[in-house]
Amino acid sequence: MDAKIVWLFIFVALYWSYCIFWGIKGAMSARTASDYFIAGRKISLWVFVLAATATSFSGWTFMGHPGLLYRDGFQYAYASFYAITIPFTGVIFLKRQWILGKRFGFVTPGEMLSTYFKSDAIRLLVVLVALIFSIPYLGLQLRASGFLFNVLTDGLLGVEVGMWLLSLVVIIYVASGGLRAVAYVDTMQAVLLALGIVAIGIIAVNFVGGWERLNDGIAALAQFDQKRTPDGYSHYIAIPGVIQMVSNGPSATGGAWTGIMILTYMFALMGIQSAPAFSMWAFSNHSPKPFAPQQVWASSFGIGFILMTFTAMQGLGGHLLGADTAFAAAHPDMVNNVMGAGLGGKDLMDSAGKQGMLVPQLIHLMADAAPWLVGLLSVCALAAMQSTGAAYMSTAGGMLTRDVLKRFILPTASHSVQKLWGRIGVVLIVLAALLVATTATDALVLLGGLAVAYGFQMWPALIAVCWWPYLTRAGVVLGLIAGLIAVTLTEKIGAQFMPWGRWPLTIHSAGWGILFNFGIALVVSNFTQNTADREHRMTFHKFLREHASLPASKKGLVPVAWIITLVWFFFGIGPGAVIGNTIFGSPNDATTWTFGMPSIWAWQLLWWALGVGMMWFLAYKMQMSTVPDKEVQALQEDIGDVHLDLDKP
Repeated sequence: MDAKIVWLFIFVALYWSYCIFWGIKGAMSARTASDYFIAGRKISLWVFVLAATATSFSGWTFMGHPGLLYRDGFQYAYASFYAITIPFTGVIFLKRQWILGKRFGFVTPGEMLSTYFKSDAIRLLVVLVALIFSIPYLGLQLRASGFLFNVLTDGLLGVEVGMWLLSLVVIIYVASGGLRAVAYVDTMQAVLLALGIVAIGIIAVNFVGGWERLNDGIAALAQFDQKRTPDGYSHYIAIPGVIQMVSNGPSATGGAWTGIMILTYMFALMGIQSAPAFSMWAFSNHSPKPFAPQQVWASSFGIGFILMTFTAMQGLGGHLLGADTAFAAAHPDMVNNVMGAGLGGKDLMDSAGKQGMLVPQLIHLMADAAPWLVGLLSVCALAAMQSTGAAYMSTAGGMLTRDVLKRFILPTASHSVQKLWGRIGVVLIVLAALLVATTATDALVLLGGLAVAYGFQMWPALIAVCWWPYLTRAGVVLGLIAGLIAVTLTEKIGAQFMPWGRWPLTIHSAGWGILFNFGIALVVSNFTQNTADREHRMTFHKFLREHASLPASKKGLVPVAWIITLVWFFFGIGPGAVIGNTIFGSPNDATTWTFGMPSIWAWQLLWWALGVGMMWFLAYKMQMSTVPDKEVQALQEDIGDVHLDLDKP
């Protein structure tokens, strides 16, 4: 057997042993329902910092992101800013959800929202969002795992066989140990994810011939590129304007990634930490102390730097390593054609896995020199894929148990019964995800794209419960329904039946969804204000004001925070990003590049650094993610079996 395959199985066996160990340990520790579903609210600082980071950045970050950067260049690289926008959602909501969870004993976001709005309709909608988020998103990760092992074992394991085998271990440790097992496994997965991306980036640059040759190659690639923006620039190193008035966004001239498309795509990815699963992550913490370091240092700074540099090296480096056959033929002097054999002489975009083949091929470059490294990097990819899926399996199983079974079918369910049905829920969710991944292979990426846009539609509900009592039950419920419909009808899966196509006006489906969602929530709330209901909602907001408000000495910083945030969103990832095309040199003339790199890349690095500063200011200076000065007292100790009267919060 090939040495790299032997090393692959050795590292997989070690990794699986670690996973199963924590599954057993978690099962032994889970005495109550809250122990199982939210780790007894006792997750420690560094466990949460690493686990939440692993959950936020999935196998897509590891496998799919470099491939799309290869295809679309630096205009797509603006997506790397999700290292900031994903935890930005956490800055806005996590601390306040933790305060409410600790006070009222909430285990699921459905319990929180149904108690706040005095409605079971919102509870069921939250469960629906959790399922339509979790199942396709998990299916996408599982199929990618099978695909990776199919490529790296030279076809020894079929995609479906690998997918089912890899899923079995995840089921074992997640179903056994609950969220505690997921958290401790995720700590290792976060380290492996970051290590793997950095190592593969270094491998790519090493085979290209170094940093200077990489930038020379990018310059040559831009000159060779036939796909041009309306301003005549290569689509690899410029965005195609602020907006394009087209009915079908992907057909936009010079690429779909206009300024408004980038902004609304970031909205979609912000849905990862507004999805119901992250509310349960918030509830699981002993205190809010881990929130700020996770949001600012682990995610925005650490993962952000890795994506802005090492992932870009992978994506653009692929063109200089033989993945782009047309460029290799035109510029043989610029290309080290080490990928040609692995791709069978085909262009990467003509291969069976298309852009998903890039990372496996980069890993495969080390097969002769360091077969052990192939095994290690393969496990890094596997860990990245399982990190997000495991959390969504666990939390969705908890929501099915608490918000459906316990609320409507077995209201007196004991802790042991809840744990049993939580485990059954995990198994059912994974089986559903595997079924989708097996039977809907062509639609899987589309469903995965829908998932994060659906998650973002939770924003108005979270704004209501965390910040703004004006929004009413009817407004939020109808807005959420409208948002989910709008997302569906502007994504490919629904837009194919509509005259406007996918992403009309180069606005992502998440943008269309939130436009209808929040708009309807505001209008309906205006007509459905009720004194008794508002007094009920104010019970929560008065408590939040006591424990989460800024001290008087910092009230004057609120306008500053608004200005900093709006400026960053406009120029960093919005319409103002078009300035970055040319501010540091002409895309058509590499001799004018101020920092020896394309202007767009320098602009992205600048606004990444400013984004880290913005996150620090919000999380620490504005105290949006710090420990409350006043201790939060729980209403009752038995948080795993809480029963709240909807009329008496």
